[in-house]
Amino acid sequence: MPDPIVFSGGTAGAWSVADVTAVSGASLASVARVDKGARPAAAATWILSGVTSNLRYTNSTEKRVLDAAPSVLGRPAATRAALIPITKSAAWWALAQDERRAVLEEQSRHIAIGSEYLAVVSRQLVHCRDQPGAVFDFLTWFEFAPADEALFDELLAKLRTSPEWQFVEREVDIRLEKAL
Repeated sequence: MPDPIVFSGGTAGAWSVADVTAVSGASLASVARVDKGARPAAAATWILSGVTSNLRYTNSTEKRVLDAAPSVLGRPAATRAALIPITKSAAWWALAQDERRAVLEEQSRHIAIGSEYLAVVSRQLVHCRDQPGAVFDFLTWFEFAPADEALFDELLAKLRTSPEWQFVEREVDIRLEKAL
């Protein structure tokens, strides 16, 4: 069963906002903190929500690789995070699922690239395209230790130069630090 995930940007939350970059398209309103939970935080400036889902483009070999190094959120050393909401173009969604898979993995190596960083970057993909009022298709959440931020940036650079990213219309990179 899908789990609801809600990101609330405002003045409260476990994560302090260190930086916000509009990579493509419009940014989000500036906030001091982000809360991640199952329900919206009170008095939020913006709320982004969606649900976890099954693996949609992963084949059985890739699933075995992912299962061998499961993503563990909330590790004590992972005091840095990135929330990256993404919207893909109508052209992306007009492709058949097998065509999207071909762009995602055969051409762009999205899953293979991400798999290279499983030991240091925990991740969670939240689907929101089919949610009422959603302005993003995906909410991507990453956690990592401060010492691994350069590796996370390397991961993003590889993905952002892939053919898949020609279909990204809007992307906001929100960097966060665990509030103490």
